[in-house]
This record gives sequence, C-alpha cells and structure tokens, in this order.
Amino acid sequence: MKELQFLEEQGVSPALIRQVEEFRKKYEVPAEAADRIVKPSMPFYGKEILEMAIAGLMQGENLLLTGPKATGKNILAENLAYIFHRPSYNVSFHVNTNSGDLIGTDTFVNNEVQLRKGTIYRCAEYGGFGILDEINMAKNDAVSVLHATLDYRRSIDVPGYDKIDLHPAARFIGTMNYGYAGTKELNEALVSRFLVIDMPAQTEETLQFIFSKMFPHAKAKAVEQFIGVFLDLQLKAKNSEISTKALDLRGLLAAMKIVHTGLSPWQAVQMGVVNKTFDIFEKEIVEDVVRTRIPSDWTREDVYA
Repeated sequence: MKELQFLEEQGVSPALIRQVEEFRKKYEVPAEAADRIVKPSMPFYGKEILEMAIAGLMQGENLLLTGPKATGKNILAENLAYIFHRPSYNVSFHVNTNSGDLIGTDTFVNNEVQLRKGTIYRCAEYGGFGILDEINMAKNDAVSVLHATLDYRRSIDVPGYDKIDLHPAARFIGTMNYGYAGTKELNEALVSRFLVIDMPAQTEETLQFIFSKMFPHAKAKAVEQFIGVFLDLQLKAKNSEISTKALDLRGLLAAMKIVHTGLSPWQAVQMGVVNKTFDIFEKEIVEDVVRTRIPSDWTREDVYA
C-alpha cells in the first residue's frame, strides 16, 4: 500500500507491515467517520519507535508518548492513525475539559432530550484513534472518564444512558510534555493503562528524512543549513541557554514552505522561529543562531532548484 511505503523505506519489520495491512482490511471505516482519516502534514522518522508503537497498537494496547517539546509526539500519533487507516479524534486537555466534553451532554432535538456525543464517545463508537494531547493537564473529572475508557473491559458507562462497548479497532494515544505550567504527575492507575514510549530528541538523520520528503526540490546546502538551525537551537535549549519557545519544528518547516512563494529565507525564519520568543535577550541569541546559518542576502533561488 502506498500509505505504508515510508515504513518500508525505513526498514520497519515486514511482519509488522503485513499485520497492519490485515488490520486495515479487517476493520472498515464507517462512512460517517471517513472524513476523519487525515494524511499527516509530515512523515514520522524512527524505525525503532514506529515498531514499538505499531506492535503495541496491534495488540490492542494504548500508548503514552512522553518527552520534551519538538520530539514529534503529535506527529507520531497522527502518523499512526493514518498508518492504521483509522479516523482520528483529538482531545486537547486544559483546565476546562470535563467529562461532558469527552462523553457527551444532554441537548434538545425536536423537543426531546438527546445525547450530544462527545469526542471519546464518537471515537469509541467508530473505532477511531483518540489522540489525548497534554494528558497530564487533565483534571480529575476528565481523568475518571479516561480510567473507564482505557480499562481492560473496554466499555464506557454513560450517565443516564446505557454503557457503550469500544469498537475493536479503537485505540488511544496520549501525549505529555515535562514541566509545563499546569501539568502534573499522572497517577499510577492511569499510567498503568498505557504502554509508554519516551521520545528521543531530533537528530540530523531524522530531520534529513523529513525535509527530503517534504521538500524534494530544495537544494542540499539550504536543507543542511535549515536543519542546522534546529539542531543548534535544540542544543541551546538542552543547555538551558534559551527556552523551548523558538524550538519549533513546525515553524521551521512552515518557513521553508513560504520561501517557495518568493519571501526571503531570513524573513521566513524570523516568522517561523525567531519571533516565537518574546524575551528580548533570548531573541538576540536565537537571531544570532539563525544568522550563522541563513545569510540575510539569500533568496528563493538559494533554497530551491
């Protein structure tokens, strides 16, 4: 299958790829949810991580992806949903996310009280992949729903209605960053419902794969410098010289895209990376890193063949 070609290119186990193909054939996607199968904005690179994730999901397990910013947690989750050809349902946890958002709430339709289904309900019903973003920001009310949903019994009690059983293809993938404001330690009961993957930092190899896939017509020298910007910022963030605000891979890739329209690479990287930090001293450090890699006189022709 064309969608699985990038797995073959990375040397992912042929046995796992065959199992994924069988899974896709076994579980057809309901027409109501077909529009939720979304091709990821960028591919995920990492043979070992992909093999661990696919093996866990094949056995009906849920995944928890942990690690610092810009390690590709959400990109991996999106890629996994696409690899398995499942509709994806995103839940971004914050202080106001409650059980009603996840399961559903009562509403009036034709003068009758009906359940307006929440994200988790629809995911469970249609056999989707639920992406639980920043799960360590979930408050207790929402966590109680997750405990029931992720339990081995794979069923959800809906207050005032009957319980629903999870579709056999339904899976949940949680993501969490360390040390962000509003986050907290996950309790053991919730963590026990996941297989945990600690995401490694980006490397030159992983970034080269992403850039080559997304920008096949870019010049090798330009790609090398754009990758160098990210790796330099990643090292400075690791050494606590700067925060992770400017460590934005999506922003850097977006900058690469808009250069194609004719905007100068320096202006593009300012928008995508430099201006993501608002502290004047930190901004100067980020600008210095970018200037050593992206000359201010570069034009579109220096980036694209």
